[in-house]
Amino acid sequence: MTKKVGVLFVCLGNICRSPTAEGIFRKLVRERELDQHIHIDSAGTGAWHVGSPPDNRAQQAAARRDVDISGLRGRQVERDDFDRFDYVIAMDRSNLQDLRSLARGRTEHIELLLSYAHNWSEQDVPDPYYGGPAGFERVLDMIEDAANGLLRDIEDRLGNAVDSR
Repeated sequence: MTKKVGVLFVCLGNICRSPTAEGIFRKLVRERELDQHIHIDSAGTGAWHVGSPPDNRAQQAAARRDVDISGLRGRQVERDDFDRFDYVIAMDRSNLQDLRSLARGRTEHIELLLSYAHNWSEQDVPDPYYGGPAGFERVLDMIEDAANGLLRDIEDRLGNAVDSR
């Protein structure tokens, strides 16, 4: 069996955007029956919410789209993550910069999530933490679009492994 492709979603605190991305991406991967080929996780660049569940508003918004993120717990990015994951996906340019600093030169696999989006011209997934419910819905829309693009990229990368399932 070939090594799983690792995908790590990263935001600031790992309670809104990155766990939402992890949940959405897990759903897409499961729907395409690719669980055995892709390892998915999320983390934050900061340590404020280590061990905490996702923000209740993020959980509720995700649940409205049949995505359960309630079991996820916040964790902070570790240096080993840059070796364990093939895709380290930042939610915004600030996280991207922080990740590149932590990676110590191993930056070729660190990218912005919205670089995979087809329907959004923005570079950053905005942090909905200080806003209202509409912000969480917009973030979900952005993540769903980009997650589909990212999965297409991974499917192309997996090639024959996916065809032989």
